[in-house]
Amino acid sequence: MLRRLARGVPNLWTKLRSAPLPASETTNARCAKSAASGGYRGYGTPILIAALAFTGFLTVAPAIARTSRDAAPAVTTVATIGVAELPPEGRKTYGLIRSGGPFPFEKDGVVFGNREKLLPPFSRGYYREYTVATPRARNRGAQRIVCGGVPSNPDRCYYTADHYSSFREISE
Repeated sequence: MLRRLARGVPNLWTKLRSAPLPASETTNARCAKSAASGGYRGYGTPILIAALAFTGFLTVAPAIARTSRDAAPAVTTVATIGVAELPPEGRKTYGLIRSGGPFPFEKDGVVFGNREKLLPPFSRGYYREYTVATPRARNRGAQRIVCGGVPSNPDRCYYTADHYSSFREISE
């Protein structure tokens, strides 16, 4: 049964793509005309949905959505790192943040969206990111410090050496 249905899917798709019947006809007239002609004209969506549901294709999308939603990283306590443990460039950037700048990179102080959801959730604009210079890197590198709160006096700061894949809270 499933093999016959699978073989018929390309043929079904060709029939579903045909022009729908005029809207002036009643539903009963369309049903009678469709049944008499042996075609699927005007009923493409319901038949396609029924075929997909029967073969199990419709269960894939909700399962994927549920899996990706459930697999989102849970916000837990973040590991800590002392200021003395930061690389020298990180200590310099942290000092600039605490003193209010000036910052060497143009994008320092821009809003960090926390799309990875690895940091505690706060409203947009709470977190700001700052570049930690990476020696011998041609670009900004992967190291950042992300601070939350008022930019001139942040509540908490986090260090990432892997461009937002993991964070460690900076403790003084």
